[in-house]
Formats: sequence, C-alpha cells, structure tokens
Amino acid sequence: MRIAARGRLFLSIVWAAAVAASSVLGDADGAARKPEPVPAEEYPLYDLIVQSKYLASGTTLVLIERLTVAREEHDGRGYLSREFFEEQDVFGGRLPASLLDDFFFKLTAPARLDAKFGFGVRYRFFSNGVPEEAEVSLAPVPVAAGPRSAQEAPRTVGVLRFSRAGFTPREDQALVYVEEERPDDTGGGLLVWFHRRGKVWTITDTEVLWMARADEPEPETP
Repeated sequence: MRIAARGRLFLSIVWAAAVAASSVLGDADGAARKPEPVPAEEYPLYDLIVQSKYLASGTTLVLIERLTVAREEHDGRGYLSREFFEEQDVFGGRLPASLLDDFFFKLTAPARLDAKFGFGVRYRFFSNGVPEEAEVSLAPVPVAAGPRSAQEAPRTVGVLRFSRAGFTPREDQALVYVEEERPDDTGGGLLVWFHRRGKVWTITDTEVLWMARADEPEPETP
C-alpha cells in the first residue's frame, strides 16, 4: 500500500511539473508572438504623411489600424515585394539598397502603434476594422489646405494602415508605406520617401502603388 501511495504521489508531482512547464512555455510563446511597439522616432514620419497627404480643413477624425502592415502583398498582387518594385521601377530605381533592405525586413512582422501621433486632429485606433478604444484628442495645429476644398474634404479619413519605417544606416533617408481604405471601397496605397537634413524630415517623393475606385453606375436602360 505504501509503495502504491508513493507511486501515486510521484506521478502527481510529475504531472504538476509538466503542467507548470507547459504553462511557462505557453507564456513564452505568447510573449514571442506579441507585437513589439513602434519606436518613437518613426511617429514624426507618420505625422508628416497624415498632414501632407490626408488632412484638409474639413477633416476632424483620422482612423488608424493598430498594427502595422506586415505582408509582402496586397490582395494577392504583390504590391509590397521586391519583384514588384523592380518591375515597376519604383522611384526610378533610385532607392538605396540599404534602405530597401531595412524596409522589407520590417515588413516580416507586425508592430503595435501607440498614442504618440502629433498631427493635431483626433484619431481612433482600429483593429481589423473594429474600433479598439476611445478617440485621442490633441491640440489643433495649423493644417495647410490640400488640393480639395473644405466642402469636398471628408470629415473622417478612411482607415490608414502604416508600415514600419525603413531607414538607411545613417538614418538620413526613410521609406514608409501607407494605405487608406474607405467604406465605399475606394482608397490607395502610397510609398513615401523621406530625406533628413539636421533634425528635420521632408518628403522627397511619393509613388502610388495601387488605387481602388468605386464602380461607376451602369447607364439606365431607356
């Protein structure tokens, strides 16, 4: 009887240890899968994109996907791939190889955006198209009028999805992909190239990688 009891006690200890080890490994796997936060130095680039490309005098809210873009294709057409960049001669092939290497490396895994934007308009984070948390309010900043008039400008920008920013080794050039998808199935994807002089970033050039337009209504049959 004592031998049997000891055997059961030993098995219980082994089982408890196995459960504990499994829990630890599970926690480690979960931590490994948790997206890393986007570094603070990338937010000024995002702010510059929003201010120059998406804000107009009538815009009051910007919607932003919480996780960064981490894929090498869009709708199965390979917009974010080296092959596409070479075939389309993106930016005339002028992008430094080191900048492209860092950009594509950062597409391999998503990162988490935090409430560190400073473009001066309220924004709300989305996760897979669903509002994630309350809006963030910031002090307004002057916004230069865009090509659209205040009457034409949407009060809400469609959901923006940013990539991580790729940098050259000297961090004097940067590359960011951003896409906007609106409820009416319109939108587009932009590749934005930056240069830095001193501590000031400026947009050097922008290339449209894809555009989606709403289907035009069919003519009425008389």
